[in-house]
Amino acid sequence: MTPAIKFGTDGWRGVIADDFTFLNVAKVALATARYFRFHKKIKNGLVIGYDSRFMSREFAHKAAQVIASAGVKVKLANKISSTPMTSLGIVKINAAGGVVITASHNPAKYNGFKIKGDFGGPAHPEMVAKVEKLLGPILKAKKLSLKEQSFDDLVANRMIQFVDLTSMYVKDIEKKIEVDLIKATRIKIMYDAMYGAGQGVMDLILPKVGTIRNTFNPSFAGGHPEPLAQNLEELSFEVRDGKYNIGIATDGDADRVGAVDEKGNFVDSHRIFAILLKYLVERKHYKGEVAKSLSVSELIPKMCAKYGLTLHETAVGFKYLCRLMTERKIIIAGEESGGLGVMGHLPERDGIFIGLMLAEIMAVRRKKLSELVQELFDEYGEFHFGRIDSHVMEAEKKKIVSFYSRRPKKIGSFIVNRIDTTDGYKFFVNGGWILVRASGTELLIRFYAEADTSKKMRAMLKAATTI
Repeated sequence: MTPAIKFGTDGWRGVIADDFTFLNVAKVALATARYFRFHKKIKNGLVIGYDSRFMSREFAHKAAQVIASAGVKVKLANKISSTPMTSLGIVKINAAGGVVITASHNPAKYNGFKIKGDFGGPAHPEMVAKVEKLLGPILKAKKLSLKEQSFDDLVANRMIQFVDLTSMYVKDIEKKIEVDLIKATRIKIMYDAMYGAGQGVMDLILPKVGTIRNTFNPSFAGGHPEPLAQNLEELSFEVRDGKYNIGIATDGDADRVGAVDEKGNFVDSHRIFAILLKYLVERKHYKGEVAKSLSVSELIPKMCAKYGLTLHETAVGFKYLCRLMTERKIIIAGEESGGLGVMGHLPERDGIFIGLMLAEIMAVRRKKLSELVQELFDEYGEFHFGRIDSHVMEAEKKKIVSFYSRRPKKIGSFIVNRIDTTDGYKFFVNGGWILVRASGTELLIRFYAEADTSKKMRAMLKAATTI
């Protein structure tokens, strides 16, 4: 039976040794090579990076071997490298594109294959569609239609060249972030790498930074490498216990960010987005537009209205935001899951960069992170966001989708005023909204809610998940 390999919101992901195998990686790599081989920058090859998951290095080497055997030069990371490091490498090397072997925030049993464009961000949907089209006949064939050369021979012939993406990244960050100011103001930072690809990087930029889960552990110590409140209890404790000013966490491939304030309170991506937007417009005087996925706080439209900024709203998936960043003058783009991109850096999420920008804002404004959040509340009113990820069987999934596709006029006691079907079903109610959508990368349904009080937000989530 031909395996089903489909690209979701950000790449192809599968369970290691089940559908994510060396053979399947080779097939996807061959389709990728065939897609890029006529690219105008192909003489500079493709960049390949990989995260800290089980066998990621070996899968990356297999992808490099296949792509190089297909006649496309490869610049291969010489060690674990985050997704934004790979994207930056593509831009610096002026490569045709790239690949990252990662399953991002997914549990340890998964791995994945992300494709990047020459602009240093997620491949646009039509690019991925073309790779999938090329992949079709490759999957149907009984064996790989390629004469593979040995990895060592390809290295000897310089078809595969190792590159230090980490050093390249650190030098770039030091030019874009006011690192010396952060050091001078003595902001105490605790960094949680969550055993992901950001390990060993923050301490190269800020040698005195505190760190946890900053070592190699492919199982993520049984945890989930996604910077959400429920996964950052250790970070919150360390910040409070060590009297740190801020805790910064990044996910499995270090493109997403989460934070905790000096009291150990979780600061979600919506609030981070708003703090950055306020700083970029009011202090840095950036001019342009703003982009967000539909699952991001309604605070952002309020801020854009105040600043007179055009706001673009997209379906969930940074690839849609990336397109806007490559085509328009976007000041900042962000998604609910912790992925934020800023003008002047990359059309890409970057957890370490965004975390350091938060520290820079604290240094410039001489304010605690909790005070920056309170400023938003004072100006725009309180906003509280929550999300429940519900792993369901196929029958239950169909039942839930069927219920919401009928566009109910009430969810629990909450009367629906308006519905948006851009991606899933988003129901606007008095003082908030509820979004129900199936994940593009995992076997689950996500329920999101935002309200003007935390009590109402929890009640909305409860109503949404008990149909």
